[in-house]
Amino acid sequence: MKNISLFSNSKVKFILPLLIVAGMLFGFKMANEPDPEKDKILIGLVRYALKQGHYEPHQINDEFSEKVFADFIDQLDPYKRFFLQSDIEEMEAYKHMIDDQIKSEDLSFYNVAVDRFLQRVEESKSIYKEILASPFDFTKEGSFDVDYDKKPFAKNRAELIKYWQMQLKWSTLSRLHEKIELQEQMANNPDEEGSESEGAGEDTSEDADVEPIEIKTFEELEKESREMTESSLDDIYEMMGDLDDSDWFSIFLNTMTMQFDPHTNYYAPKEKKRFDQIMAGKLEGIGARLQKKDDYTRVAELISGGPAWRGGELEVGDLILKVAQGDEEPVDIVGMRLDDAIEYIKGQKGTEVRLTVKKIDGSIEVISIIRDIIELEETFVKSSVVDIDNRKFGVINLPKFYIDFNERNFRNSATDMEQEIERLKAENVEGLLIDLRNNGGGSLKTAIEISGLFINDGPVVQVKYRGEKPNIRSDKNKKIQWEGPLVVLVNELSASASEIFAAAMQDYNRAVIIGSKQSFGKGTVQNVLPLNNYFKYPKDLGALKMTIQKFYRINGGSTQLEGVVSDIAMPDKYTYFEIGERDEKNPLDWDKIEPAEYTPVDVYENFHSVVNNSKKRIQDNPHFIIIDENARWLKKGRDDSTVQLNYEKYKAELDKREEESKAFDDISLYENNLEFRSPKYEIALVEQDSILAKKREIWHSNLKKDIYMEEALNVLSELKMNNKNLLVKN
Repeated sequence: MKNISLFSNSKVKFILPLLIVAGMLFGFKMANEPDPEKDKILIGLVRYALKQGHYEPHQINDEFSEKVFADFIDQLDPYKRFFLQSDIEEMEAYKHMIDDQIKSEDLSFYNVAVDRFLQRVEESKSIYKEILASPFDFTKEGSFDVDYDKKPFAKNRAELIKYWQMQLKWSTLSRLHEKIELQEQMANNPDEEGSESEGAGEDTSEDADVEPIEIKTFEELEKESREMTESSLDDIYEMMGDLDDSDWFSIFLNTMTMQFDPHTNYYAPKEKKRFDQIMAGKLEGIGARLQKKDDYTRVAELISGGPAWRGGELEVGDLILKVAQGDEEPVDIVGMRLDDAIEYIKGQKGTEVRLTVKKIDGSIEVISIIRDIIELEETFVKSSVVDIDNRKFGVINLPKFYIDFNERNFRNSATDMEQEIERLKAENVEGLLIDLRNNGGGSLKTAIEISGLFINDGPVVQVKYRGEKPNIRSDKNKKIQWEGPLVVLVNELSASASEIFAAAMQDYNRAVIIGSKQSFGKGTVQNVLPLNNYFKYPKDLGALKMTIQKFYRINGGSTQLEGVVSDIAMPDKYTYFEIGERDEKNPLDWDKIEPAEYTPVDVYENFHSVVNNSKKRIQDNPHFIIIDENARWLKKGRDDSTVQLNYEKYKAELDKREEESKAFDDISLYENNLEFRSPKYEIALVEQDSILAKKREIWHSNLKKDIYMEEALNVLSELKMNNKNLLVKN
């Protein structure tokens, strides 16, 4: 599984300021008593496993100790609203001792840090209650920098209270603005049933059955907003009261593992169970994979064909701030554990969930989704046929490199891809476009086999364990399933196995790679180790997911960090963001090894001219120009971390940004002139299955609005094969 992160820790200016509830994750008494014996066993097992098995083990020394110290404090109190500077100074006595304590299975630092934190959290309850008891003065000038990395810890309680005052004021201000905006909208656009009669001449006097809109004063709305802020904090404290020692200690262990790389994680027993369910592909709810980073629940991936994907409103990178069940009052989930947040979001098929999300442009939207069972079928290969200038081309969408080893006659992406190509060949398509956008990877075996469908035979990828020579994994089947023009479409979320396939096609000169400037950049392999397999203990010890291998291209370069650089880069809204593996903490470095023995070939007679033509079209295309301008605007907005605490200035700033955003409205209105249709074999299936028909209708409708698909097909239509060469011969 990939771990997708789109933003840095701070500097998101227009996040709905419910941040005040963030950090409450740890502010509760433990439901169960600590189990020091189990914790000591765990710390010893994890340390030994990392030392023996991690691809790039770190020395557990004073430098390591400093990093664990800083990161554990940050995990506990990222927004610096609980610890005092004196607490940090007191705990700094352990700053260079943690490495020795880890080696001796001593939990002193862990216990001191958690105990002090619990104390400060308990004290904070009276602070927020007292502050929220009185109205805020929103006519007063003031601003607040939400880049918490720049902030020191409070020197004393008085300064801590000042921090809380500003954060609570910001949180209340945001709610107040929402309430005022909603009231104005209702006043300007009253409900049709109450304002418009069914026939001309109907009674619209006071005696008519029309409910007047209650107009509340600024002071009344301010009071309601403060009460909502307080209620939110009360709920968070109450909800998290079931934290036990395993939750706390998991955080500490993961502070250790994150020093090695971002994909090495400890899973407590209940987290391991959830991981197994995800890997088994059993999904239900809204059809989104969610990620916890800092105090936010972030959309990491949309499941192809799922309710969220079909709706088209929820996007990767959206931050979910509130969750409402149908028309019920929404619950704030900022600062909530991912486990608990998921419990609110998932639900039975046919029920409605309303998500309040913060979009990448800073806007706040409420998105309604009807939950459904996520069918595995929608993660399978599917294809479409499109005509360009009376020539026929095939589009193949591959959401995952899937395989099921538990089934005797398992279905996998390689055999499905081979079958889909045969079906498209029967329709006499002249070229193939493989869409790997948002494909987070999957089976290495199928990635190699799919690569083999487009080459004669030869190396596809190099896989390397620590301290060993690389193992060259090759396609050994000389059969070439598709000999014609090939284009591979990728984006920033194409990761792992997707990058292996795209890199192989690029190294062999077999395909044009087009899309974002580079793919995700995950060039590592993880293995999950159930810890009870290594130590007999009556309680479940959970599991360790650990990076054990690294991928390398056949040209010797790693896909780590750099990903696959597109032959043709198209601007998108993430262009100026550090997205993917580069945005993770402590990623492994890029490096290079000896290339494998392979023979690139000159497959296309006009490769360079086609690439140059496309770059020129993109450069001159008004729609791509506005996409690039939007990306720069988004980056500028994200980098500005100061918010106003004066209502009029806060409102003016939001209004200004909303007005600026209108310049980019045309991006969502784009539509190409292409018509996509199901291949012939699927037409009968679509006619018999209304659900499948609806899914294909949505997919084809999305493709018609897709400028990236349009340009990729333009490239495909221009490619000419070099008749002097029959692909790859080693």
